[in-house]
Amino acid sequence: MFETVIDRFLRYVKLDTQSQEGSATSPSTEKQKVLGRLLYDELLVMGAEDVFFDEENCYVYASVPATDGGKQNSVLGFLAHMDTSPDVSGKDVKPALIENYNGEDLLLNAEQNIVLQVAEFPELCDYIGKTLIVTDGTTLLGADDKAGVAEIMAMAAYLLAHPEIEHGKIAIAFTPDEEIGAGVDHFDIPRFGADYAYTVDGGVIGELEYENFNAAAAEVVVNGVSVHPGSAKDKMKNACRIAMEFQSMLPQAEVPECTQGYEGFYHLTDMQGDIEKAKLNYLIREHDRHIFEHRKARILAVGDVLNRKYGDGTVQVSVQDSYFNMREKIEPDHMFLVDNAIRAMRELGIEPVIQPARGGTDGAALSFMGLPCPNLGTGGHNFHSRFEYCCKESMEKIVELLVKLSCN
Repeated sequence: MFETVIDRFLRYVKLDTQSQEGSATSPSTEKQKVLGRLLYDELLVMGAEDVFFDEENCYVYASVPATDGGKQNSVLGFLAHMDTSPDVSGKDVKPALIENYNGEDLLLNAEQNIVLQVAEFPELCDYIGKTLIVTDGTTLLGADDKAGVAEIMAMAAYLLAHPEIEHGKIAIAFTPDEEIGAGVDHFDIPRFGADYAYTVDGGVIGELEYENFNAAAAEVVVNGVSVHPGSAKDKMKNACRIAMEFQSMLPQAEVPECTQGYEGFYHLTDMQGDIEKAKLNYLIREHDRHIFEHRKARILAVGDVLNRKYGDGTVQVSVQDSYFNMREKIEPDHMFLVDNAIRAMRELGIEPVIQPARGGTDGAALSFMGLPCPNLGTGGHNFHSRFEYCCKESMEKIVELLVKLSCN
């Protein structure tokens, strides 16, 4: 099974499945369906049951049937997402294996002098002597989350090939558009058929997350007035300058590049405009629900202050919730999922890394839809980056972990 997970991963990452912000369709890009159809075909060939491809919305469902001696009292599920981030190109990914990594900087692309530097990514030193999977530096790798897809597929293939291993029914699903926050918008929980599940969508091996950010998106539109600059006094309202003023009124240290752990932030993702109109888009993130509500109120209040200064309607702020902290749903009644994962990791010699997710997964939304769903690591690093990489040995070990969890 170990070679299979890497072979699958290398095959999957060569397919461009990038999702697209702002798309009016679901899935946001048709190209995600190429991987969906491939997984559907592979599941049929390996002998999975209940195999179904939602051609319209691009969801793949399947199950591994329970063995004769397997427990039947509940159904465990595993999910991963097929899309890759819009942040960096996912087209023409050229994965390369670096065997017996020596701990030095890696030249990914000599022509463009793109180097994966140990000084910038010191965790590379944890992988001396192991095999790394990298890109040529012009694209992301797609380990987020094709590593998770490959690991789940390898687990399913192994269990189907070894009916002597006792286990209950295992549900499997692959989703589109997770990277743009729409991964479970059309997810069919009854078809999936699990009582609880794990997403396989984290980073380093051993990573286990049952809490994540509360998340919202804010759009700020500034309406200005253009007047010839020679006669602009007391008449012009420069939308670009007012937009800059809006940004300056938010806490300058509460941004992603200055925060970690449980610290929340305001993240300005993009801006555009001219004198007459400007637009800012923000991500708002916070683990604590009370502080999260305060953050949303604060960004609205900044708009109110500027409207009092420049006139009603100058600044329009809209805030929309994206997802919430799954800890609210896991901690009361489903901590056994966390305990089971910790026990399985330790039995395999994996050190559990329990930490809050500084992001969201499909599992967060599913937990609020009634399907408790903590998150497991995939063995990858530097997601959404041209410096993304995976460790081969970690991926192989994670397949073992999924098998063990299936047999608990």
